[in-house]
Amino acid sequence: MNYQNLPLGIQGFEKIRQGGYLYVDKTSIISQLVNTGSYYFLSRPRRFGKSLLLSTLHAYFNGRKDLFEGLAIAEQEREWKQYPILHLDLNTEDYENPDALRNKLDAVLCEWEQSYGSNPTEKSLPLRFEGIIKRACKITGERVVILVDEYDKPLLQTIGNEALQDDYRKMLKAFYGALKSDDQYIRFAFLTGVTKFGKVSIFSDLNNLTDLSMNWQYYNICGITNEELDGFFMPYIEQMAVQNQMSVDEVRNKLRSMYDGYHFTEESPGVYNPYSLLNTFYTMRFGSYWFETGTPSYLVELLKISNYNLERMANEQTTAEVLNSLDITSASPIPFIYQSGYLTIKGYDSRFKLYRLGFPNEEVEEEFLKYLIPYYTPFNEVEAPFQIAQFVLEVEAGETEKFLNRLKSFFADIPYDLVRDLENHYQNVLFILSKLLGFYVQAEYHTSEGRIDMVLKTADYVYVFEFKLDGTAEDAIRQINDKSYVLPFNPEDRHIIKIGLNFSTQTRNIEKWLVDS
Repeated sequence: MNYQNLPLGIQGFEKIRQGGYLYVDKTSIISQLVNTGSYYFLSRPRRFGKSLLLSTLHAYFNGRKDLFEGLAIAEQEREWKQYPILHLDLNTEDYENPDALRNKLDAVLCEWEQSYGSNPTEKSLPLRFEGIIKRACKITGERVVILVDEYDKPLLQTIGNEALQDDYRKMLKAFYGALKSDDQYIRFAFLTGVTKFGKVSIFSDLNNLTDLSMNWQYYNICGITNEELDGFFMPYIEQMAVQNQMSVDEVRNKLRSMYDGYHFTEESPGVYNPYSLLNTFYTMRFGSYWFETGTPSYLVELLKISNYNLERMANEQTTAEVLNSLDITSASPIPFIYQSGYLTIKGYDSRFKLYRLGFPNEEVEEEFLKYLIPYYTPFNEVEAPFQIAQFVLEVEAGETEKFLNRLKSFFADIPYDLVRDLENHYQNVLFILSKLLGFYVQAEYHTSEGRIDMVLKTADYVYVFEFKLDGTAEDAIRQINDKSYVLPFNPEDRHIIKIGLNFSTQTRNIEKWLVDS
């Protein structure tokens, strides 16, 4: 088998090529990009290969033909030119300090001015940037290439600090404005980020940017397709099959369910999260690698502020305008969650131009729900996995009183400032629990007017729940019987247990339950 070293944590194209690391060839896409347009923007989730893409573009515009030998672009390009390149990486700073963005831009401009000179009349950051672009073009005789990595990092880090965000928006708007005013000096520009702040004026003057984020032609510009998985990673798949005592098809199916499923436009094939794939092949174990790199807390804050019903995440519908642009003042957290990679496109209604969203794969779904538990229950991130595990074991063993007491503990000591809508909070907690339990037992959860149902199925039991709010447990059991909720499960060779629970807004917890077995 032909193994190459896996480029774990390596985002530099030159280092990958010179070090003999595995490189999934995306250069035919790059050739199409640079020969058909000049100004681009791309939004993709973190750890999805955006930095490597910019590094590859950097090498291309630096005329490094040697680094592209054997790749698709080597057969397509005849002229390898060297252009002046201004590469700005905003990922390497903590922007909660009010001076951080200005200091970062000043440092980068100083570095560029060492190469292309300065003008004492250029006092502001935008004027210095414009001057550098013009001088770089005149000195080299070639128009300038501008690459910006993680353009939105300062804005994402300051969500909740309205004054600082406003300062950053104004600063970035003026700074990026040079991309339009100096068009005659610019050969190519590419900006990347996790999100697109389209309604907060950063891009209001940059109407010359082509947004590739939902462009079908470039759905696979970052991420790994099924064809690339089989073409570049088959030796690792075969090794995983041996080490995990699985067949090759079983490994491929597991990889698909865990890490595939990202769709950035309608009707496009799914792509895999590259970070999770590389770590899986390195460790030869299936794990939650992408999620462990850090989930921004602002996502949960937005969910809580908007009083969002989490059940909608499984079947959210919205328009391209909502998905493709962010408004900090909006009450909806969906654009942030979608662009951050926790939801993806699952379907499209062409008649009404509505996108249906859902979790991309098992890694994201399970870990995101686990991540939510400390924000919706009294348990912290250490206690939560234990509580879920014990809950599952008690459900499987038929220990009804134990798991009902444990369920009650999920609603205990809820701070008043945490819950704006108590009924919605109950539904959110039950949704999180049922979805997490579904990874270990069969779990179904749905709501309709005046009813909250949950069904849990194990090898030996079927639990049918009916929940009431400020009603009675007796009414809940009566409704299960009167409406024959257990009828679909009667033919099954499992013990059926009916459970009626009543939530009290006064005690802010489960007030009483009844079990009928």
